[in-house]
Amino acid sequence: MVDNRYATALVIGSVLSLLACVYLSVAIGTQHWYQYHSQPASNDANNGSDLQHMRQNFEDEDVDEHNYSIALFRLNGTLGLWWRCILVPQNNKDLDPEVTKCQAFTLTQQWESKYIWPGNVNSGEDLIRTCLWKCQFLFPLVSVGLVFLAALIGVFACLCRSLTPTLFVGLLHLLAGLCSLATVCCFLGGVHLLHERSELPEGMDYSLGWSLFLALVSSPLQIMAAALFIWAARSHRQNYTRMTAYRVA
Repeated sequence: MVDNRYATALVIGSVLSLLACVYLSVAIGTQHWYQYHSQPASNDANNGSDLQHMRQNFEDEDVDEHNYSIALFRLNGTLGLWWRCILVPQNNKDLDPEVTKCQAFTLTQQWESKYIWPGNVNSGEDLIRTCLWKCQFLFPLVSVGLVFLAALIGVFACLCRSLTPTLFVGLLHLLAGLCSLATVCCFLGGVHLLHERSELPEGMDYSLGWSLFLALVSSPLQIMAAALFIWAARSHRQNYTRMTAYRVA
């Protein structure tokens, strides 16, 4: 028999967990983690040719980090965990209205090494940036996986009418929340190091996007859900122990 307080905590924790999972999933699938705001390009022939060359390189699946980074900096790009986007003329004519052109990172690009100077193989591997890049790819997947595993264990706990597995569910949510927070930290750290290694165009500005804030919000939601699950499991266990001792006495 489950006390109403514990049942309420479990319901609220489940709602928070669902919201956190939805927020994180949306954040993973969208590209608005980081936004670049560039100055309008001049209309001279050489600059127009450079911009066209950047757009073509940007759409290439094998483009190196240096080339797509320059395109992001100069063409009002947006960057996400799985996507990179720039603004291009609708019909490849400079006077046409601009539309968003997105390109997904391939699995090879997600797992490739980063170099001290972006795109320069001879500069040597940058272990810190490589580690941050791979972690920002793995941590959100681990977080979502932990939430689904916790949900599966919770379903079996309900079928068995037991709160004992709920403690483990709470610990899984706690780990998921830490992974979500680590994703944001790794992404911001990697972008900061990329800016230090790159030549940023004059007048360029950048800001955090709403996708990053969704991932950031999912972390405390998962941690709050974990706290509720752990509280319900431990309190119910203590009360059950006291009740058993009372009956034996």
